[in-house]
Amino acid sequence: MRVAIIDYESGNLRSAAKAFERAVADGGRPGAVEVTRDPAALAAATHIVLPGVGAFADCKSGLAAVDGMADALTEQVRGRGKPFLGICVGMQLMASWGREHGDTEGFGWIPGDVAALDPADKALKIPHMGWNALEFEPGIHPVMDGISPGAHTYFVHSYGFAPEAESDVLARVDYAGPVTAIVGRENLVGTQFHPEKSQRVGLRFIANFLRWSP
Repeated sequence: MRVAIIDYESGNLRSAAKAFERAVADGGRPGAVEVTRDPAALAAATHIVLPGVGAFADCKSGLAAVDGMADALTEQVRGRGKPFLGICVGMQLMASWGREHGDTEGFGWIPGDVAALDPADKALKIPHMGWNALEFEPGIHPVMDGISPGAHTYFVHSYGFAPEAESDVLARVDYAGPVTAIVGRENLVGTQFHPEKSQRVGLRFIANFLRWSP
Protein backbone atom coordinates (compact mmCIF):
# COMPACT_ATOMS: atom_id res chain seq x y z
CA MET A 1 0.00 0.00 0.00
CA ARG A 2 1.22 3.47 -0.86
CA VAL A 3 -0.89 6.51 0.05
CA ALA A 4 -0.23 9.81 -1.72
CA ILE A 5 -1.54 12.91 0.07
CA ILE A 6 -1.39 15.81 -2.37
CA ASP A 7 0.38 18.95 -1.13
CA TYR A 8 -0.80 22.06 -2.95
CA GLU A 9 -0.48 24.36 0.05
CA SER A 10 -4.07 23.86 1.13
CA GLY A 11 -4.92 21.47 3.91
CA ASN A 12 -3.94 20.21 7.33
CA LEU A 13 -1.25 17.96 5.88
CA ARG A 14 0.58 17.06 9.08
CA SER A 15 -2.56 15.92 10.88
CA ALA A 16 -3.83 14.08 7.81
CA ALA A 17 -0.52 12.27 7.30
CA LYS A 18 -0.36 11.22 10.96
CA ALA A 19 -3.92 9.87 10.84
CA PHE A 20 -3.19 7.83 7.71
CA GLU A 21 0.10 6.57 9.14
CA ARG A 22 -1.71 5.37 12.24
CA ALA A 23 -4.43 3.68 10.18
CA VAL A 24 -1.78 1.90 8.09
CA ALA A 25 0.08 0.78 11.24
CA ASP A 26 -3.08 -0.35 13.03
CA GLY A 27 -4.12 -2.32 9.97
CA GLY A 28 -1.01 -4.47 10.20
CA ARG A 29 -0.27 -4.12 6.50
CA PRO A 30 3.02 -2.91 5.04
CA GLY A 31 2.59 0.53 3.57
CA ALA A 32 3.82 4.07 3.27
CA VAL A 33 2.18 7.47 3.46
CA GLU A 34 3.72 10.26 1.39
CA VAL A 35 2.83 13.96 1.34
CA THR A 36 3.82 15.02 -2.15
CA ARG A 37 3.91 17.78 -4.73
CA ASP A 38 5.34 15.37 -7.33
CA PRO A 39 2.80 14.28 -9.98
CA ALA A 40 4.89 11.15 -10.60
CA ALA A 41 4.16 10.00 -7.05
CA LEU A 42 0.51 9.51 -8.00
CA ALA A 43 1.49 6.86 -10.54
CA ALA A 44 3.20 4.86 -7.78
CA ALA A 45 0.35 5.32 -5.29
CA THR A 46 -2.36 2.79 -4.54
CA HIS A 47 -4.58 5.39 -2.82
CA ILE A 48 -4.82 9.14 -3.46
CA VAL A 49 -5.98 11.75 -0.94
CA LEU A 50 -6.78 15.40 -1.71
CA PRO A 51 -7.25 17.57 1.39
CA GLY A 52 -8.36 21.18 1.19
CA VAL A 53 -9.19 24.17 3.37
CA GLY A 54 -10.22 27.69 2.47
CA ALA A 55 -12.06 28.99 -0.59
CA PHE A 56 -13.01 26.75 -3.52
CA ALA A 57 -11.40 29.00 -6.14
CA ASP A 58 -8.16 29.33 -4.16
CA CYS A 59 -7.88 25.57 -3.79
CA LYS A 60 -8.57 25.01 -7.49
CA SER A 61 -5.94 27.56 -8.53
CA GLY A 62 -3.48 26.21 -5.97
CA LEU A 63 -3.79 22.74 -7.45
CA ALA A 64 -3.37 24.12 -10.97
CA ALA A 65 -0.17 25.88 -9.87
CA VAL A 66 1.54 22.55 -9.15
CA ASP A 67 2.91 21.72 -12.57
CA GLY A 68 1.37 18.54 -13.97
CA MET A 69 -0.59 17.65 -10.83
CA ALA A 70 -4.12 18.24 -12.16
CA ASP A 71 -3.44 16.09 -15.22
CA ALA A 72 -1.82 13.36 -13.12
CA LEU A 73 -4.76 13.40 -10.73
CA THR A 74 -7.25 12.97 -13.56
CA GLU A 75 -5.19 10.19 -15.17
CA GLN A 76 -4.69 8.18 -11.99
CA VAL A 77 -8.12 8.68 -10.44
CA ARG A 78 -10.44 8.73 -13.44
CA GLY A 79 -8.25 6.98 -15.98
CA ARG A 80 -6.84 4.20 -13.79
CA GLY A 81 -9.59 4.07 -11.18
CA LYS A 82 -7.45 4.34 -8.07
CA PRO A 83 -9.32 4.84 -4.78
CA PHE A 84 -9.64 8.57 -4.14
CA LEU A 85 -10.60 10.47 -0.98
CA GLY A 86 -11.34 14.20 -1.01
CA ILE A 87 -11.42 15.93 2.36
CA CYS A 88 -13.39 19.15 2.98
CA VAL A 89 -12.68 21.41 -0.03
CA GLY A 90 -10.90 18.43 -1.57
CA MET A 91 -14.32 16.78 -1.64
CA GLN A 92 -16.01 19.92 -2.96
CA LEU A 93 -13.60 20.13 -5.90
CA MET A 94 -15.22 16.97 -7.31
CA ALA A 95 -18.36 19.03 -8.00
CA SER A 96 -19.28 20.68 -11.28
CA TRP A 97 -19.16 24.22 -9.90
CA GLY A 98 -18.16 26.14 -6.81
CA ARG A 99 -20.37 29.19 -6.23
CA GLU A 100 -18.09 30.94 -3.73
CA HIS A 101 -17.23 34.54 -4.68
CA GLY A 102 -18.28 33.91 -8.26
CA ASP A 103 -18.41 30.69 -10.27
CA THR A 104 -15.42 28.37 -10.44
CA GLU A 105 -15.47 25.16 -12.44
CA GLY A 106 -14.73 22.00 -10.46
CA PHE A 107 -13.54 18.61 -11.67
CA GLY A 108 -17.07 17.55 -12.63
CA TRP A 109 -16.50 14.03 -11.31
CA ILE A 110 -19.68 14.11 -9.23
CA PRO A 111 -22.21 16.49 -10.83
CA GLY A 112 -23.54 19.14 -8.48
CA ASP A 113 -22.84 22.57 -7.02
CA VAL A 114 -21.06 23.89 -3.94
CA ALA A 115 -23.02 26.79 -2.46
CA ALA A 116 -23.24 28.77 0.77
CA LEU A 117 -24.88 27.05 3.72
CA ASP A 118 -28.29 28.53 4.49
CA PRO A 119 -29.71 26.96 7.67
CA ALA A 120 -33.40 27.48 8.32
CA ASP A 121 -32.57 28.66 11.85
CA LYS A 122 -30.83 31.99 11.23
CA ALA A 123 -29.52 31.98 14.79
CA LEU A 124 -27.12 29.20 13.84
CA LYS A 125 -23.62 30.42 13.15
CA ILE A 126 -21.75 30.14 9.89
CA PRO A 127 -19.30 28.48 9.53
CA HIS A 128 -20.80 25.19 10.63
CA MET A 129 -18.07 24.33 13.11
CA GLY A 130 -17.78 21.49 15.59
CA TRP A 131 -19.15 18.00 16.07
CA ASN A 132 -22.28 16.76 14.34
CA ALA A 133 -24.03 13.41 14.01
CA LEU A 134 -23.91 11.44 10.76
CA GLU A 135 -27.21 10.32 9.25
CA PHE A 136 -26.99 7.37 6.85
CA GLU A 137 -28.41 3.96 6.08
CA PRO A 138 -26.37 1.09 7.55
CA GLY A 139 -24.57 -0.88 4.87
CA ILE A 140 -24.70 1.98 2.36
CA HIS A 141 -20.99 1.73 1.48
CA PRO A 142 -17.86 -0.18 2.61
CA VAL A 143 -16.24 3.03 3.89
CA MET A 144 -18.97 3.12 6.56
CA ASP A 145 -18.33 -0.38 7.93
CA GLY A 146 -18.25 -0.39 11.73
CA ILE A 147 -19.55 3.18 11.96
CA SER A 148 -23.03 3.60 13.41
CA PRO A 149 -25.64 6.18 12.43
CA GLY A 150 -25.37 9.01 14.92
CA ALA A 151 -21.57 8.82 15.10
CA HIS A 152 -20.06 12.27 15.49
CA THR A 153 -17.46 13.83 13.18
CA TYR A 154 -15.81 17.24 13.13
CA PHE A 155 -16.79 19.97 10.65
CA VAL A 156 -15.47 23.44 9.74
CA HIS A 157 -17.10 24.88 6.62
CA SER A 158 -19.33 27.65 5.27
CA TYR A 159 -20.19 26.07 1.91
CA GLY A 160 -21.78 22.72 1.17
CA PHE A 161 -21.86 20.27 -1.72
CA ALA A 162 -25.27 19.42 -3.20
CA PRO A 163 -24.85 16.53 -5.69
CA GLU A 164 -27.42 16.28 -8.47
CA ALA A 165 -27.99 12.55 -7.88
CA GLU A 166 -29.31 11.37 -4.53
CA SER A 167 -27.35 8.15 -5.01
CA ASP A 168 -24.08 10.10 -4.73
CA VAL A 169 -24.86 11.17 -1.14
CA LEU A 170 -23.71 8.58 1.39
CA ALA A 171 -24.37 10.56 4.58
CA ARG A 172 -25.73 13.87 5.79
CA VAL A 173 -25.85 15.86 9.00
CA ASP A 174 -28.56 18.19 10.21
CA TYR A 175 -27.78 21.88 10.62
CA ALA A 176 -31.30 23.29 10.57
CA GLY A 177 -31.58 21.47 7.27
CA PRO A 178 -29.68 18.68 5.55
CA VAL A 179 -25.98 19.15 4.84
CA THR A 180 -23.98 16.66 2.77
CA ALA A 181 -21.35 14.95 4.92
CA ILE A 182 -20.06 12.16 2.65
CA VAL A 183 -20.29 11.59 -1.09
CA GLY A 184 -19.38 8.52 -3.10
CA ARG A 185 -19.42 7.30 -6.67
CA GLU A 186 -17.40 4.51 -8.32
CA ASN A 187 -13.82 4.85 -6.98
CA LEU A 188 -14.50 8.27 -5.44
CA VAL A 189 -15.39 9.18 -1.87
CA GLY A 190 -15.33 12.53 -0.14
CA THR A 191 -15.97 13.87 3.34
CA GLN A 192 -17.07 17.36 4.28
CA PHE A 193 -15.87 16.61 7.80
CA HIS A 194 -12.21 16.18 8.72
CA PRO A 195 -11.53 12.50 9.44
CA GLU A 196 -8.09 13.41 10.80
CA LYS A 197 -9.82 15.49 13.49
CA SER A 198 -12.68 13.07 14.14
CA GLN A 199 -10.88 10.79 16.57
CA ARG A 200 -12.03 7.15 16.67
CA VAL A 201 -14.70 7.54 13.99
CA GLY A 202 -12.31 9.33 11.67
CA LEU A 203 -9.63 6.67 12.07
CA ARG A 204 -12.17 3.94 11.36
CA PHE A 205 -13.30 5.77 8.24
CA ILE A 206 -9.69 6.10 7.02
CA ALA A 207 -9.03 2.42 7.73
CA ASN A 208 -12.15 1.47 5.78
CA PHE A 209 -11.02 3.63 2.87
CA LEU A 210 -7.63 1.91 2.81
CA ARG A 211 -9.29 -1.54 2.78
CA TRP A 212 -11.83 -0.58 0.14
CA SER A 213 -11.52 -2.15 -3.33
CA PRO A 214 -13.81 -0.21 -5.70
